[in-house]
Amino acid sequence: MTTTANAAICRGHDHPFTIEPVELADLAADEILVRVVACGICHTDLAVRDAQLPVPLPVVLGHEGAGIVEAVGSGVTGTKPGDRVVMSFNSCGTCPSCDVDAPTYCYNFFPHNWSGTRADGTPTMRYKGEPMAANFFGQSTFASHAIAHDRNTFVLPSRFDGIPLDMIAPIGCGLMTGAGAVLNAMQVRAGLPIAVFGSGTVGMAAIMAAKIVGANPIIAVDVNDERLALAKELGATHAFNARDDAVGKIKELVPQGLGYAFDTTGINKVIEDAWNLLAPKGICGIVGASDPADNLTFNEAAFMGGGRTVMGILGGNSDGAPFLLELLDHHLAGRFPFDKLIGHFDFSEINEAIEASEAGHVVKPVLRISAE
Repeated sequence: MTTTANAAICRGHDHPFTIEPVELADLAADEILVRVVACGICHTDLAVRDAQLPVPLPVVLGHEGAGIVEAVGSGVTGTKPGDRVVMSFNSCGTCPSCDVDAPTYCYNFFPHNWSGTRADGTPTMRYKGEPMAANFFGQSTFASHAIAHDRNTFVLPSRFDGIPLDMIAPIGCGLMTGAGAVLNAMQVRAGLPIAVFGSGTVGMAAIMAAKIVGANPIIAVDVNDERLALAKELGATHAFNARDDAVGKIKELVPQGLGYAFDTTGINKVIEDAWNLLAPKGICGIVGASDPADNLTFNEAAFMGGGRTVMGILGGNSDGAPFLLELLDHHLAGRFPFDKLIGHFDFSEINEAIEASEAGHVVKPVLRISAE
């Protein structure tokens, strides 16, 4: 049965998002119809708007969704109507990466997340009778309803009933990416120094995770003093403005070098500066969305002789539900207070929410799309 939804359509950087009626396709066997309660706005959504990623336009974006299940496909067994769920990226489940529980590196990531259709090429959404690009990260949750998939939709256990869905929504991308970079990918060790470059959602999540594991010192670097103050509230022991010789101050603070440098900016000069701060065996983790034409230059002798690592990280090396639930457990215990990052906006205020994010007024804007 065809479902009518209201969706925010993105037509590119020079156009505001417009909320318009669309039609969702009948569910395939592995698909789930979700009434979207809330969705976070992520830098990746805006990178698509700005044509920095190969996702077709116009498109319905949104990939930090949470909501209530309304219907499931014939092959779905672990999810039922009425379940509270959070959604994340999709994956194929059969490639060598998926076989070892590394779905963020799925060999078939593009067709399952960025092609604008299902992996088999069929549309999940129509606009005025014609196919509309959707299925973004397997969900497209800038909408009142979304088609998600068995592999990227996770039922929330009852112990999280006290956390509203409009708070849980962004756990599925930005928060997961930053925290997972520290906990899963770089496996930051207690007592070793880490510097986090960029204090947006991903950077703040990394700082909170670094505090969880006992890194010391924890250094936040940004150009926004208000965000640096919040970073210290969330766990940073030091906060340096990048415009005020942050590199020199880090060298003075940790003359032996950093155990870990984590870049969220995607700026090659920042990454190279971070690399040059590493101690022997140090790790430089990179998650920022760099310009596709950018390259990095490192000294070969320092790279090899010091046993240093440059690590590209996607999705915080998340294995899906287990890691997202781990983060929510940290939140319940008071160790991951990500609620301090969130600013809520009505769905109709999507353009205002984006403006607030880009101006640095809100770290993580979350759209309230329907009542829980």
